Amino acid sequence: MWRNDKKHLPGGGLSSGMILRFGSFLACLATTAEPALAQTPNPLLPRNLSPWGMFLSADIVVKAVMIGLAFASLVTWTVWLAKTIELRRAKTLGRRRLKLLESGGTLSEAVRACDGKRDAVAQLILSTAREAELSDGIIDDGFRERVALRLERVEAAMTRQVSRGIGILATIGATAPFVGLFGTVWGIMNSFIGISESHTTNLAVVAPGIAEALLATAFGLVAAIPAVVIYNHLARVISGYRALLGDASAQLVLMISRGHASRVSALPRAAE
Repeated sequence: MWRNDKKHLPGGGLSSGMILRFGSFLACLATTAEPALAQTPNPLLPRNLSPWGMFLSADIVVKAVMIGLAFASLVTWTVWLAKTIELRRAKTLGRRRLKLLESGGTLSEAVRACDGKRDAVAQLILSTAREAELSDGIIDDGFRERVALRLERVEAAMTRQVSRGIGILATIGATAPFVGLFGTVWGIMNSFIGISESHTTNLAVVAPGIAEALLATAFGLVAAIPAVVIYNHLARVISGYRALLGDASAQLVLMISRGHASRVSALPRAAE
């Protein structure tokens, strides 16, 4: 039958024409099957691996961790902005008052310049004037000790006032990495549970959970690193501000040592 159409190859094999036609048929099958395979979605593969997509597909516990860390990061930058404005204003007023004290004026002149003011150096001046008023202008060693105690109290109070709120930065910097690690552990645990339930070791099963876990770790680092840096920066600025208050206190002690407090009377009470 085949001899009527095609010649046999030696040894009884198929002819070259049939082999070519069979190869063409296989090529056509491969060409038509590839688009179908490419268009068939794999239910195991995640459809969206963007940060937002991973957040939406994350477990409720991992979502709560990410939201908490995002809120902590917002608190960090809010504290930074508020404290930067407060400290810059306080240091500007403090330098202005310190120049007034260094100009060689009297305590009465300094009190009149600070009347009604509530900044730290003004409180130091008013506290010194109040002690001079209570001492009836008697300048002795006991008076200087009492003034030094008053100034120390005011310095500590003003330092506490400008330091309020920065303790939360230390808390965020210390705990955020561990909170992110908790989200990481929870996500990896869910990944292993998914492997157990699907009875497969396919990477597509474990990949989404690992990605969510790593995203939680990233949130923890994003919250912790700025908090630590900002806390250290604000601590240095507050130390400089306290040194400024110390300079103002030293100028006031020098002023009363020259006898400029002997005629201070009817002074406004300093808020302590």
